[in-house]
Amino acid sequence: MAKDKNYWTQQRPDGKWESKREGSERASKVTETQAEAWAYSKSKAKESGGEAFLKGRDDKIRERNTYGKDPYPPKG
Repeated sequence: MAKDKNYWTQQRPDGKWESKREGSERASKVTETQAEAWAYSKSKAKESGGEAFLKGRDDKIRERNTYGKDPYPPKG
């Protein structure tokens, strides 16, 4: 999938949460709660046919959702 279609949700140093398109320097949206930022990331990824990633406070990916055509469908 093209990287410009992916959106990341992560906590900022100031404690707020941001939704950021992969490869961009600035956040697309900054919110007070993780739930708001995650919902925004999922909706933007769904619009663009990309993926949404949710990073926890430990910087590990907690959840990811793929939208659009999956390039590697499972066989069977």
